[in-house]
Amino acid sequence: MNSIPEMENSNSENISFNNIGNSPTAMSVSNSSSPSSSTAPSRYENQKRRDWNTFGQYLKNHRPPLSLSRCSGAHVLEFLRYLDQFGKTKVHTPICPFYGHPNPPAPCPCPLRQAWGSLDALIGRLRAAFEENGGKPEANPFGARAVRLYLREVRDLQSKARGVSYEKKKRKRPPQQQIQSLPLPLPLPPPPGAA
Repeated sequence: MNSIPEMENSNSENISFNNIGNSPTAMSVSNSSSPSSSTAPSRYENQKRRDWNTFGQYLKNHRPPLSLSRCSGAHVLEFLRYLDQFGKTKVHTPICPFYGHPNPPAPCPCPLRQAWGSLDALIGRLRAAFEENGGKPEANPFGARAVRLYLREVRDLQSKARGVSYEKKKRKRPPQQQIQSLPLPLPLPPPPGAA
């Protein structure tokens, strides 16, 4: 039986869902203990910890409450749809006159959603946090096929609605370094007495 440790429920960090207004990443996190190491965690690590705590709080507030071990890709999709209410990206509906225009000239009543890039980055951080917290990669709900398909669907819908194409960025390859030709060694003089 797979045993996945449950989310931490320490008193040192409290996430406040009372002041959710702009985005899930803007939730207040109070940290009453100072880091024990002299180096501060990176911005990515801090964001990953906040996202993990937010998802844990979501599971706790779920009706009925969910344990991490019972969480599936369907619950992750429910969480992503829940986050849409805090989005800041205008996504035009097909009947909107500005559908497909990246910079509409006037306001419209189309809904605000989470941007695809934000959701994609969030899932990447949660996927990593799941495994760092003892979850098995094959049981990772953030890597479920349904989640990947949902993200692709959101990307395609938003690219059409906003007229912004999400093309995969081509990796820049470092310029090839020319191999410096080393001077060939000079031939050794013949040994004395050889003629």
